[in-house]
Amino acid sequence: MMVDTRFLSVAVATLLVAGTVVGLATASPPRPGTEGNGLTENQSATLWSHDADNYTSETSYRQRYGEHRTALQQVANGTDITFTQPPETAATWTRHDFRDLHASGPQTSIHLPTADLEDSVFIADAHAAIFAAQPATRAHRAADSTTRYLAPNGTVRGFVDYRIRYPDSSTSEQRHVDWSLLSHEISSVRLLQDGSRLVTSPGSHTAVLHYQLNDTGETRIALEATIQVRVQKIVRIDGTVVERTTRTDSVSVSDSLTGTVYDLSAYPYYATYPNGDAGVAIFQPEPWRGYTLTENGSASVRGVWRFYTARDTSWDTLVRSTGDGDTQMASDAIPVSVHAYPSRIGPIAEPVRTGPSIIQTWGENHSAPTSTIGDDVHIDVVTRNYTPTHGLAVRADRVDRQALRVSGIVRGVNATISQPPTGLRRQLHQSTLTAQVVSQTESEATVRLTLHDAVTGKPIALGQSNRYPILRSSHDGFITINDQRVTTNASGVAVVTLEDPGIYTARYQPESWLNTDPAYVSDRASVRWHPLGTLEGWFALLIGAGWRLLPFAVMFYAGYRLLRLFDVDRFQHP
Repeated sequence: MMVDTRFLSVAVATLLVAGTVVGLATASPPRPGTEGNGLTENQSATLWSHDADNYTSETSYRQRYGEHRTALQQVANGTDITFTQPPETAATWTRHDFRDLHASGPQTSIHLPTADLEDSVFIADAHAAIFAAQPATRAHRAADSTTRYLAPNGTVRGFVDYRIRYPDSSTSEQRHVDWSLLSHEISSVRLLQDGSRLVTSPGSHTAVLHYQLNDTGETRIALEATIQVRVQKIVRIDGTVVERTTRTDSVSVSDSLTGTVYDLSAYPYYATYPNGDAGVAIFQPEPWRGYTLTENGSASVRGVWRFYTARDTSWDTLVRSTGDGDTQMASDAIPVSVHAYPSRIGPIAEPVRTGPSIIQTWGENHSAPTSTIGDDVHIDVVTRNYTPTHGLAVRADRVDRQALRVSGIVRGVNATISQPPTGLRRQLHQSTLTAQVVSQTESEATVRLTLHDAVTGKPIALGQSNRYPILRSSHDGFITINDQRVTTNASGVAVVTLEDPGIYTARYQPESWLNTDPAYVSDRASVRWHPLGTLEGWFALLIGAGWRLLPFAVMFYAGYRLLRLFDVDRFQHP
């Protein structure tokens, strides 16, 4: 289990100093330590993202229950825990908790409040319910869009129940009629995909069906069961059996879910930088988690997707149906699901400071999915439009191509790596950018920018390169100088005008190697200009200074003439 430790450390610090004492969450998750279900106490504490996060201090908890909680249990009491990869804990809990789901005999049917119940002559309140299909992940993709992704190979757990009904025994004068139950059973349970049968198993109230889904894309999985009953009717007149009849009845019940078969395949795109660094880019049309670059997994990159686990709230309450009516009861079995959401943390490469650099991400813009998650889930989900990182490109000092592994958002589903065609590998070229003042006046300077291939000397014409198929759109390469964006012509030349004296740096921002051939790395060049750099500039400076000093000269001359007029020297020398 990999918990988002940065989120966890902040949450621990916040909750352990909280001074408000409030009640424990009253939602369905069990109190810490009361159920294991194959998990440690800490693992179980991370499951319940649909609980009410009302924090109870450790002192209050100890006074109420006479026991301590771990730090992680305390955090989970006040907020929700997220993961960097789909956790196995949801499937482990669900597998064990399913064993607590039991039928109650032929006179009682246990079902969900929303169950589609079927009745026949001798069978009532019959139903089938899919408890869980795993591995699976529900992705919260946009404000009005969630998708259940199903692993190609997985397990469906289903619950089937019913009750038997037949007339009561009756007596009328010398005639006595007895009804009795001879047998009842769930004769078979079947799993279908889009109407085609995948698996058939012997009948059971709690069916476990292992499947292998066909094809990819959206699909419908249905759980079907056939229920059969035999009852006997005996008619006696004056104690003598005059009629013995066996009657049979059957009914079929079903439940279904829709999802998308999650099957990844990956074509990595490679580039080599002039200094020997490696570039890797991978695109997937469906949400995916990221990829590792080394055999031991020491270098990796992740997209925007993070994970949390939450119970299926539709199983919080069950209904017990008998011939006398219905009563509600708390469910002893709660399935837990994995959810994927776009995180505000965004894509990240690891190790953070010394690992790969993310050079580009891309995908169609989506709205924030906050409305699909629910009020009781407290996670770092994005709150505005976001890019779901269908594509991730990185630059790293080393990439083990044979060890490249791509992982999905469904537990255990990793992509099959296929080597790209030769044309989809790029050798990046070094560029050379120069800047030169070609003419200037006292008010402006004309600068010539020249961009060439550093090895071949071939001019680099921006905006005229061949497109590369991995990206549908990308910015063209350009040069920036003095907040201006310019492109070079076929000769690799661009001309700009600067009006303010100073030192300027021109920067070449190349188009991504994902979208152009040939591809280059960036370069920069500096240039300075000042009006005094020319004869005209000096002449203009002298003229300007003369005009500015003229009033002072006039004043000086006027003062001098006044002193002579009044013969000031006569008063100074006796």
